[in-house]
Amino acid sequence: MTVLPRPTRASANAPAVALVLGSCVSLQFGAATAARLFPVMGSWAVTALRLTIAAAILLVVVRPRADRWTRHQWRSVLVLGGALAGMNGFFYASIARIPLAVAVSIEFLGPLLLAAVLSRRRRDLACVALALAGMTLLGLENALTASSLDPVGIAFALVAAVFWALYVLATAKVGETVPGHGGLAVALAVAAVCVLPVGASGAASALTDPRLLAIAAATAVLASVIPYTLELAALRRLPRHVFGVLLSFEPIMALVAGWLLLDQSVGLTRLAAIALVVVASIGITASASEPARSLTPHPEEHRVPARQ
Repeated sequence: MTVLPRPTRASANAPAVALVLGSCVSLQFGAATAARLFPVMGSWAVTALRLTIAAAILLVVVRPRADRWTRHQWRSVLVLGGALAGMNGFFYASIARIPLAVAVSIEFLGPLLLAAVLSRRRRDLACVALALAGMTLLGLENALTASSLDPVGIAFALVAAVFWALYVLATAKVGETVPGHGGLAVALAVAAVCVLPVGASGAASALTDPRLLAIAAATAVLASVIPYTLELAALRRLPRHVFGVLLSFEPIMALVAGWLLLDQSVGLTRLAAIALVVVASIGITASASEPARSLTPHPEEHRVPARQ
């Protein structure tokens, strides 16, 4: 009888890793597309319109049974909605003032530090330190080459970093407590409601311009519907600290999107920073890939169980 080799966590995690990478690509190209609307509508208006369109799409497609949710499920969805509102609103406000790659590098401090807190192994911490070195190098390079860095933009990016870390935790909680994608759909609606008081007046200008509305709709799909759906699925399969460091691909995608859509150049220093981040991401994923006796997750790994 032929004995098939037992699957390792690396092979089990591979599809979830692909989901995170797909999310990074979609999100950053969506952000670069949204940046083109800022001079016309303002960052908060773009955020409000994007979240509203994304919520409408998911609510129609998913049709969540929110009336059957418990108080605990509603609480987790509301927290996710608040995290989405803060993360998106302050991030877009930051990239309206500072370069995209700089903002993403600063914002990444949130999930990076979260990964360090959640991890319990020295190898994981070493990988986090390596990723932090890459982010530091990237941030320094941008700071030295940028003509000016608006301190308000930097502050907005730091606030977005806090909400990004909260988003990781809240998404994992929603994925654990609310079946399907109904929790995400309602959370996006909550986020839109939170941001609309700030951006409603500017967003209204797009309703009379089909071109602006089309760009906003594309941004909603690229920067909200696709990435948040992929990340919710990934967080049901990956340990949260692994997910956090995989998000280090966000600055890489920001560099590519900025280069292709916003005419931002990529120098040797940025490429060196990218290399550090890639090595760190591979390292922390490999550290979670030790041969598994079973595919049943262990609580101490902070894994969100996948739903059948």
